[in-house]
Amino acid sequence: MDLTTLKWPRSLAKWTRGIVERLGNDTLLVVIGDHGMTKSGDHGGDSELETSAALFLYSPTALFLRPPPQEPEVVPQISLVPTLALLLGLPIPFGNIGEVMAELFSVVEDSQPHSSALGQATALYLNAQQVFRFLHTYSAAAQDLQVKEFHRLNNLFSKASADYLRLLQSPQGAEAALQTVITELQEFLRGVRAMCIESWARFSLVRMAGGAALLAAACFLCLLIAQWATSPDFHLPPLLLIPVAWGLAGIVACAGLLATTELKLDPVVVGAVAAVGSVLHILWKAWVGWGSKRPLAALLPVPRPILLLLLIRFAAFFSDSFVVAEARAIRFLLGSLILLLVAQLHWEGKLLPPKLLAVPRIGFPAPAGPSGHRGTHALGLGVGLLLCIRLAGLFHRCPEETPACHSSPWLSPLASMVGGRAKNLWYGACVGALVALFAAVRLWLRRHGNLRSPEPTVLFVRWGLPLMVLGTAAYWALASGADEAPPRLRALVAGASAVLPRAVAGLAASGLLLLLWRPVTVLAKATTTTGAPRIRTVLTPFSGPPTSQADLDYVVPQIYRHMQEEIRGRLERTKSQGPLTVAAYQLGSVYSAAMVTALTLLAFPLLLLHAERISLVFLLLFLQSFLLLHLLAAGIPITTPGPFTVPWQAVSAWALMAAQTFYSTGHQPVFPTIHWHAAFVGFPEGHGSSTWLPALLVGANTFASHLLFAVGCPLLLLWPFLCESQGSQKRRQPHGNEAEARAGPEEEEAAPLMEMRLRDAPHHFNVALLQLGLKYLFVLGIQILACALAASILRRHLMVWKVFAPKFIFEALGFIVSSVGLFLGLALVMRVDGAVSSWFQQLVLAQQR
Repeated sequence: MDLTTLKWPRSLAKWTRGIVERLGNDTLLVVIGDHGMTKSGDHGGDSELETSAALFLYSPTALFLRPPPQEPEVVPQISLVPTLALLLGLPIPFGNIGEVMAELFSVVEDSQPHSSALGQATALYLNAQQVFRFLHTYSAAAQDLQVKEFHRLNNLFSKASADYLRLLQSPQGAEAALQTVITELQEFLRGVRAMCIESWARFSLVRMAGGAALLAAACFLCLLIAQWATSPDFHLPPLLLIPVAWGLAGIVACAGLLATTELKLDPVVVGAVAAVGSVLHILWKAWVGWGSKRPLAALLPVPRPILLLLLIRFAAFFSDSFVVAEARAIRFLLGSLILLLVAQLHWEGKLLPPKLLAVPRIGFPAPAGPSGHRGTHALGLGVGLLLCIRLAGLFHRCPEETPACHSSPWLSPLASMVGGRAKNLWYGACVGALVALFAAVRLWLRRHGNLRSPEPTVLFVRWGLPLMVLGTAAYWALASGADEAPPRLRALVAGASAVLPRAVAGLAASGLLLLLWRPVTVLAKATTTTGAPRIRTVLTPFSGPPTSQADLDYVVPQIYRHMQEEIRGRLERTKSQGPLTVAAYQLGSVYSAAMVTALTLLAFPLLLLHAERISLVFLLLFLQSFLLLHLLAAGIPITTPGPFTVPWQAVSAWALMAAQTFYSTGHQPVFPTIHWHAAFVGFPEGHGSSTWLPALLVGANTFASHLLFAVGCPLLLLWPFLCESQGSQKRRQPHGNEAEARAGPEEEEAAPLMEMRLRDAPHHFNVALLQLGLKYLFVLGIQILACALAASILRRHLMVWKVFAPKFIFEALGFIVSSVGLFLGLALVMRVDGAVSSWFQQLVLAQQR
């Protein structure tokens, strides 16, 4: 009986703990961890307790030619995979670069040492062949291997392979040559492993530190400018142009220095230094003009609850357990923030009627709050939000690291369902979600009066959106039943499956172009005063000439007024057109209408890239956003003429909702869960040699929530003005002559200005948009900074390539998509503002004519 104990890395025991395999007929292999595995966690480390595990090999017969060692041998972790594969008669995994334990393949019972050496050489040769194929495949795809070492290992393998094949043809008397071949093969395998480790584990600490410093400086700069923007002496163009000039000058100087000298400086580090240098001017101006006059605490305007939330989220990225369970953590944080918002409204007295707030709190004035139904409305919004978050959590995908978790079956496409009746019911629910989304948007636009306009954009909303709904529903029907189509109709189904998504995407692009061309969705009616009914003086019947002064005083003024009216009417009738008066309907929702229309047009192509049942998540996305905007608007006061600011609570909740929707649509920040099928939507036959289009489709599928919430971020600024009202939405107007008597300036003042308040102070409007964008970038920048620091600090962690590095890549790409979407959303608002200004100028010119 032979019992051998080998020390094994503890991380291996994490995956192989409790594995018992019978090798051959009488050999038993057991991998068991020691007590250290339960003391130090489950995710690697450098201490003795964390790296200790044992491999026990038991056999009734001897397994090794030499006696077992006195001290346990240390074997690399990756060597277990090829050893077990060959012992069990399985192929070695292609990507493994481990070395087999050659002693396990010796034949002890044979009296000839040649057989044992030949068995070891054969196992090592099979292992070396697999590693050699992997090495050549990897070198063809990447150019980061050392060229000299690569050629040396190639020559070594060629020599060892030739010697092994020659010894197979003449096996007699070749024990010494076999030992030489075994040594060469082991040297090749160990050299490949060392070269790959040296290539894959290269980390530039200077680049990491420079990148982290640059991200931290950018986040602080966003926070500083967002606070400084409200200052009266803030001027954006010179503040940004001078640092850009400094940065370009620094880059040119560094490039010239590198070209004229032989200094070997890292271009990435040089660029980071130039970027940080360009920021110094802004910091100096802020300190001289603003910071030195106020306490340093004023530079951090983030409220303490939101600051605590950001710190928790920042620190949590350093835990692999949090990253794995981030989907549940995001829902918890978002629900907690909603409860905090409701509690804040209650503390400010906006959830109770004024009669219950007669005694003011200490330090707070007695608020003239709204009536009790506003509080009930806010509570209903909070409950609805929590319910939507709960429902969205039903569409979850479990990470690979949680085997006890079961992913939602609703994430699979309808084509994978077996039952025809269940498939039809789900298809009806998906189409119902599409129709509900379209109906909700249309009812919202009709409620705010933006569907009355004869503009091309409104006509497209009326007729183009129904066509997009029909095209999406038809594509889902074809995709879910493509395998059940008759053979003679499969070509037609394949053609329609390619045409319908392209048609929907084309309609969406056409609608967005129309929206950019004519974004003003306002109904304006122009009339002239000549067509308006004029109040004329009624002459009292009088018989005979006046006989007294009283008669003259009664009749002459009436005749004079009658003649004045006649002359004025003749003068106005001689003009080609009378004075122009314009009645504009629902001008107060012109910005929000364009944003909601743009989001709807973006949602349909993105919805096509997902599975059919994800349409329910998109419906929840719009409903949840609507409820959150109304809840946030309940706590934001409307001031005139400004400044207009969006609180940090709103921005943080919006960013958390984007992350929550990312997980609710079946995504995870790991590469195996990427929805690769999105690359073939509209292109079932493939893309040929094109790579950018499938990458764009897969990226749009993965970061759909980031794009939609970033584009819709300006709604956080616009929605409180949209929800402005005075009492009821429409005042009850009196009837008859009383209404005519009261018509005048008072009626005009009674109508809420809504989003037109933003135009009363254009400077405050522009500053508010800038401040909103910087706040959103700051919240996203904190996340990517935490991911970068976690990936750099934990670069030697066992889970770095499985958890931290993919998370950093996904956060970086999501930050880029969110930045582009935020820029597009702000640009759309500015385009609407410019179009409204041009519209007003045309009215003024028409009035002057």
